[in-house]
Amino acid sequence: MAPYATMILALPSLLFEGAGVVEWLYTFPSVVSSMLLIFLSGVLAFFLNFSIFYVIHSTTAVTFNVKVAVAVTFSWMIFQNPISAMNALGCGVTLVGCTFYGYVRHILSQHAQESPENKMEFVPLVHED
Repeated sequence: MAPYATMILALPSLLFEGAGVVEWLYTFPSVVSSMLLIFLSGVLAFFLNFSIFYVIHSTTAVTFNVKVAVAVTFSWMIFQNPISAMNALGCGVTLVGCTFYGYVRHILSQHAQESPENKMEFVPLVHED
């Protein structure tokens, strides 16, 4: 994704940031070191995205969202990091929604265990000969 994002954002960054981008490039002793910094940033972003995809694949997207909301909440509670009212509302909605999802999923699994004759049977959409 990084090469595509670079191509998409290169022109807007030059338009909106203007000379700031060019000035930043020249704050380093050589252009190579600034390009290396950009490359390493992309590598770190790749590994971050890879780890997120792996966590979601291994668990569920709901689990990942709970982790994010809990991390933001604990960051606010323990380290006193300021969060906006919108962030607090988002964390609350996420935690309530995930709790409700877990509750409904638990009820449905109990219902399926109690009455196996009521289980839905899935019919394949493609007829195999």
